[in-house]
Amino acid sequence: MNNPIESEQSAERRDRLAAERTFLAWVRTGVALMGFGFVVARFGLFLQELRLNVRGPAPQPQGITRWFGTALIIVGIVAIVHSVRNYTRQLRELDRGEPMLPRTPTWAVSIALLLALLGLALAINLVLVQSSLISDSGKSEEAVMASTAGNGLVSKPSNHSVDQTLAKLEGILAAKGVTIFALIDHSGEAEKVGMHMRPTKLLIFGNPKAGTPLMLAAPGSAIDLPLKILIWEDAQGKVWVTHNSPAYLQQRHNLPAELLANIAVVETLAAKAAE
Repeated sequence: MNNPIESEQSAERRDRLAAERTFLAWVRTGVALMGFGFVVARFGLFLQELRLNVRGPAPQPQGITRWFGTALIIVGIVAIVHSVRNYTRQLRELDRGEPMLPRTPTWAVSIALLLALLGLALAINLVLVQSSLISDSGKSEEAVMASTAGNGLVSKPSNHSVDQTLAKLEGILAAKGVTIFALIDHSGEAEKVGMHMRPTKLLIFGNPKAGTPLMLAAPGSAIDLPLKILIWEDAQGKVWVTHNSPAYLQQRHNLPAELLANIAVVETLAAKAAE
């Protein structure tokens, strides 16, 4: 038969080990909450960096994620403090020979509900931020187009770097037999005199058969001919393809409508180079 004293001691050891496991589990939970809270708080800086890469309104501080992160850190601290208090209380009960009675999981349920609410709020915030970024991006491109419309310039965003866009445009012109008269590397020339300029290159090209009738009809149009396409990079690293609007050139020089097709090709060339 088992010794009653040994059985009692064995039960007490099991109780102590169970209390210790519970304590360590709560400590791990608290540490995880504090670590996750720090990540969430720092995530606000990442959101601000995203906004800095979007043309348009100045970035708004993402203070709400800082509060989310702080709340999670506080919950983690409270969880650890509560676990220490609960563990020491259980040890005192065992030392007095009192049995460990099951208790309602009010604390665990409260933590779970609080985390669920914080997670939901953070998810809603991320959705709103993403929508805002998309909206700002769309508005910024519209703003660039609008800002150039009044002076006869049309700008299209390119999916490539300045050099890649330029190489693509030169390949298209070569395939069509269009003459390239000059390539002006504005940024390269600025570098030669010790000044910094983002990649900016101007390609001048044309076909005498198409351009000569225009200059015969309106000699002043020679100041805007041959055709030009400017490929440049803005402060956010986005590449743009800019050219004179054919409609603007027609109005400026009072070109005959039947000759508009001679310069309208610039729109197609710019669009293909930007693809």
